[in-house]
Amino acid sequence: MNTRLTPHTVFLLTLPPLLWAGNAIAGRLVHDLVPPILLNLLRWALALLILLPLAGPVFRRDSGLWPHWRRYAVLGLLGVGLYNALQYLALQSSTPINVTLVAAGMPVWMMLTGRLFFGVRVSRRQITGAVLSIAGVLLVLARGDVQQLLALRLVAGDLFMILATIAWSLYSWLLTRTHEPASLRADWAGFLLAQVAFGVVWSGLFAAGEWALSEATVHWTPTLFAVLAYVAIGPAVVAFRCWGEGVRRAGPAIAAFFSNLTPLFAAVLSSAFLGELPHLYHGLAFLLIVGGIIVSSRRPA
Repeated sequence: MNTRLTPHTVFLLTLPPLLWAGNAIAGRLVHDLVPPILLNLLRWALALLILLPLAGPVFRRDSGLWPHWRRYAVLGLLGVGLYNALQYLALQSSTPINVTLVAAGMPVWMMLTGRLFFGVRVSRRQITGAVLSIAGVLLVLARGDVQQLLALRLVAGDLFMILATIAWSLYSWLLTRTHEPASLRADWAGFLLAQVAFGVVWSGLFAAGEWALSEATVHWTPTLFAVLAYVAIGPAVVAFRCWGEGVRRAGPAIAAFFSNLTPLFAAVLSSAFLGELPHLYHGLAFLLIVGGIIVSSRRPA
């Protein structure tokens, strides 16, 4: 695990927040068309079908997957079964602004998780970087006006997002703990497919519970089909591939700062959908977030 950021690593860690920003907008767009837990199941079932032709042999009896199936079951639970299901659930009752505000605490949760469960020390540089990065996120959410931020109110959906953020923190740290054969880890499609397969099982169990405990209905519209195609290909397969490799290169503590680009990208995408041009505070927020990344990733002199 290397904290030095190369242009390739920066790209790997920047593309997922852009795709995940689109995922938040897409999830909000169809929240009246499909139940949130079922949306997560459909998303990852499609991702499973995409990955099968690329890495189907990972399920053979002699594959390196099976001696470590418990690890992949946990990764599938945290990264596939829980994180986005909780995010989609949060978007049922909370606004995208509040959801991204709660998710802005990702660097803090990453540092706490690493310190409490993985024995990783937290440096002053990381704390300073976290302050700068979160300040940039708050600037976006406040739209350059402190009164906007003071007017925000937390609702039940925000609690779901806190749980989602904790689950993602654990998932990202577990990615750095390699116990499986190097050949399996080197095969990105097989490594991701192993997680997705277990994640689909977890998602199916959760969706069955949702269906049994609620009056869930699905409205099959062109919008829903388009959203499913996007969330299965972009935020699922492409983003998880890039994030996994980026975390391996830079470490979860540094990668967490890149996740704070998500609300900035979400604000820009929302502005595009609304026909509004980006404002000056978007640029200032970008500088703060990037500044947090640079400060946190610098090596001691």
